[in-house]
Amino acid sequence: MSHWEQRIGNIHNREDFARIVAAMADDLAHNPEGWENVSLAGFLGALAAFALDLDGYFSNRGETVPDEPSWSLMAQMLLAARIYE
Repeated sequence: MSHWEQRIGNIHNREDFARIVAAMADDLAHNPEGWENVSLAGFLGALAAFALDLDGYFSNRGETVPDEPSWSLMAQMLLAARIYE
């Protein structure tokens, strides 16, 4: 399990979400080679594509797509957008 997956498992509220978004900004600044989508346009395009593919993402994990978004799901989507093609 990656450190990002561990952090997502610990998101329970808006403050936890804000902390992971701040950590993502720091990671991009210090580790851009770990990101596929380093431009805002690329990141937002990947975020949109991933949002449309949530059914496939959860199906591949053997999980049900949540009916309502959560802070954790929003963080999963942002983290996926950094590498989603």
